[in-house]
Amino acid sequence: MQNLLARSLKYQDGKLYVLDQYLLPHEQHWHLCNSVSEMQALILSLKVRGAPLIGLAATLLVAHLAEQGGSQAELAQAIDELEATRPTAVNLMHCMKQMREALKQTAFVDALVTAAERLFNEDVALCDAMAKLGAELVKPGENILTHCNTGALATAGVGTALGVIYHAHQQHGDIHVWVDETRPLLQGGRLTAFELESWHIPYTLICDNMAASLMAAGKVDKIFVGADRIAANGDFANKVGTYNLAVLAHFHGVEFYVVAPTTTLDVDCPDGQHIPIEQRAATEVTGVSGSFGDCQWAPNNAQVFNPAFDVTPAKLVTGWVLNTGVYDQGQVAEGALKAL
Repeated sequence: MQNLLARSLKYQDGKLYVLDQYLLPHEQHWHLCNSVSEMQALILSLKVRGAPLIGLAATLLVAHLAEQGGSQAELAQAIDELEATRPTAVNLMHCMKQMREALKQTAFVDALVTAAERLFNEDVALCDAMAKLGAELVKPGENILTHCNTGALATAGVGTALGVIYHAHQQHGDIHVWVDETRPLLQGGRLTAFELESWHIPYTLICDNMAASLMAAGKVDKIFVGADRIAANGDFANKVGTYNLAVLAHFHGVEFYVVAPTTTLDVDCPDGQHIPIEQRAATEVTGVSGSFGDCQWAPNNAQVFNPAFDVTPAKLVTGWVLNTGVYDQGQVAEGALKAL
């Protein structure tokens, strides 16, 4: 397999490495990954995260295992186990589906490697297309609010929602970004702030519960978020807290856009009620850990509800920014996403 390089994923000289995103921004550590169990652990612990990147990391591992001499039966089991690692983000399922098809070929090693390289390079192109289309929606001087992390750390390319912001800044140079901290794992405060700072894009970090007062004060012009799965009717799942923003945006008349590649579409899923929502460990809510240390603030016996995602209904979305175009509510209601 040829050398492939993204901001947090690389295949170099026959070895697969992933950047530990749980330690960012204060520590940058690359993990060498050689097995399904290692990749599963990295994904479950959010050392590898972002819907597109999870799919690509699993894909590269399957191709790597094929080159290391894995049998068709062993590779089929690897695909099944990787696909089951996280249930909400559909990109992983799409990637594993394509690897299953490649595995059916007589020359399955070459087919798997070709598929992995194609999916990686395809994601770079999808990100560029989304970013350019979405940037046309941003005007000079606007204040953009975003949630979680949707940049180059979460994809092979420039990102989804954050890719739009990057391209808008390249065009205008005078936009400002409000960054939700994104409780409970602080992907906004740790990762999005890190990326915006490295890109020299002006930003201000806020607690998630400050967004309403900013909108009420007229300090938010547009909202751009990513997605982990988009249903056929336009409902979508994204990092928990996204639905809050959509409701607030609707009340305050703020345009609300979801940015995702067509690989995030699940046309077999009719609506948001059919999207499985992953429940995560209570310890993510009862305290905090990572490169910033370990601390528990809740009582030991506290009961915790910790869904990783929530679902935003299509009726709250101003537009869907995909690599194929920007779609409004009318177009989506008429089945534009299903046609893709």
